[in-house]
This record gives sequence, C-alpha cells and structure tokens, in this order.
Amino acid sequence: MAKSGGFKFSASDQRKLERAVKKEASKALRPVARDLEKMLNGMSSEFEGRPVEEIKPVLAQRWAKTTPGGSITDPELTQYAERIAAGGSFTMQT
Repeated sequence: MAKSGGFKFSASDQRKLERAVKKEASKALRPVARDLEKMLNGMSSEFEGRPVEEIKPVLAQRWAKTTPGGSITDPELTQYAERIAAGGSFTMQT
C-alpha cells in the first residue's frame, strides 16, 4: 500500500483513481479537440494544394487562438501542414 499525506492507498485504489482522473481529463479536453478538428478541417478546405511553408505560420497562429496556452512543435506543424496541403481530414481523439 502506498501512503500519501496520512492516507493509505491499495494498488486497486490507485488504479481506480488513475482511471477516474483520465476520464475527467478526457471529458475536459473534448471541447478543445472539437475546436481543433473544426479548425484543421477548415484549413484543409482553405489551403489544399498550397505550399507547406505558406500554411505553417497560419496554422501556428490559429492553433494558438484555438488552444490558449497550448503549444505545437515545429515537426508537428510541418506534419499537420503537409496533411492540410494534401487536403486530408482530421479526427481528434481525447
């Protein structure tokens, strides 16, 4: 049993707590995931066939607006921009 701040947790309790936290985090992220999906699919329609280097700065700006406090790495920007340029669709999962 793990002990934390005077409380004892069994391994079973720990797993239950972890599942509950993951479930609540997933629920909290759903609106952000829907907003990102909508933004990315809209950009795919708008920027299909355009150069990746043209898409990346717009994507970075829209990503920041859609996910206040969120961030995206340059490799991720490139990956998403390539998919947008190809006219791909996006499904975000939580």
